[in-house]
Amino acid sequence: MARVTRGVTAHARHKKVVARAKGYRGRNKNNFRISLEKVEKALQYAYRDRRAKKRNFRRLWITRINAGVREHGLTYSQFMNGLDKAGIELDRKVLSDLAVREPEAFKSLVEQAQAALGN
Repeated sequence: MARVTRGVTAHARHKKVVARAKGYRGRNKNNFRISLEKVEKALQYAYRDRRAKKRNFRRLWITRINAGVREHGLTYSQFMNGLDKAGIELDRKVLSDLAVREPEAFKSLVEQAQAALGN
């Protein structure tokens, strides 16, 4: 049976890893052993942060809604409770967008929430 040399496979694997490390500083971008560690760590960060991104955006939206609602004398939790009682089903992304871009429309939502709370 003929002997199989692994050179082609190894070179292809190394090329793939080093290509992923493009843009890294120093030997991180062109030394296989080092770039392998850096690429693996980068993939771990990417995996983790795809999940963290969702949490971060939700926090941002809640902060924006809270800031917009406090201008009208309510808190975030009171506002969300009022919307629920009024039967208005808008997600936080849309509500924060309204608070930033359409203050008049957001004000009418706040008034409807206050009416539902009985304030």
